[in-house]
Amino acid sequence: MTVNPTTIDAVIFDFSGTLFRLDEDGSWFEGITHSDGTAVDGHHAAELMRRLTAPVGEVVEFDDVSRHAWRNRDLDPALHRQAYLHVLRESGIDDPAQAESVYGRILDPYCWTPYPDTAEVLKSLAAKSIPVAVLSNIAFDIRPAFDALGVRECISEFVLSYEVGFVKPQPEIFRRATGKLGVDPSRTLMVGDSEEADGAARAIGCSFALVDPIQTSLRPNALRKALESNGIGDQRTSI
Repeated sequence: MTVNPTTIDAVIFDFSGTLFRLDEDGSWFEGITHSDGTAVDGHHAAELMRRLTAPVGEVVEFDDVSRHAWRNRDLDPALHRQAYLHVLRESGIDDPAQAESVYGRILDPYCWTPYPDTAEVLKSLAAKSIPVAVLSNIAFDIRPAFDALGVRECISEFVLSYEVGFVKPQPEIFRRATGKLGVDPSRTLMVGDSEEADGAARAIGCSFALVDPIQTSLRPNALRKALESNGIGDQRTSI
């Protein structure tokens, strides 16, 4: 059932799989090979990208040291690098230079593709004077991706795990976001692609809308629908 529009005063968005996605580009894997010499392409590249962008869970085998890095990767850039290079090695990319090349794509905010309705939704919320935070478990600065899309000014706050010292699903990171926005959690909507990580916003009283982190070209209007289903109007009318 659609809630009263006046009950939502602010929106918090996840980044990866919600506003942007790391859609693989064939050129990223040119010259990249598995340890057996076969090229990384097709479904191998897609599976590799899935492992590199999974929000929760363990995607390869870990020992104690690499597991510590993986579990804390979004709090420390050094642990992030250690964890993802381990994932690449365990996925068959054991040439150090090749692994660094692929890892560099993750860190490059310009490699992230916005979903088709990302800009329209953010601009519409700004036009409605509804404050927005971007909350992400991440170990690098994603603000340039919003600059490139021309929507940086639509974001009131960025709450990035490596900057604030908390990660989803810890309630503290959601409290940090609502505190920065100056809003009551019970009047705040969290939009994300992970029931486990993003849905944890419910623990502090936020509403939650789940979106599917599928390829950007296959998800044209999920953000708009998520907002409309929570009473925040037709996102196309205010742009």
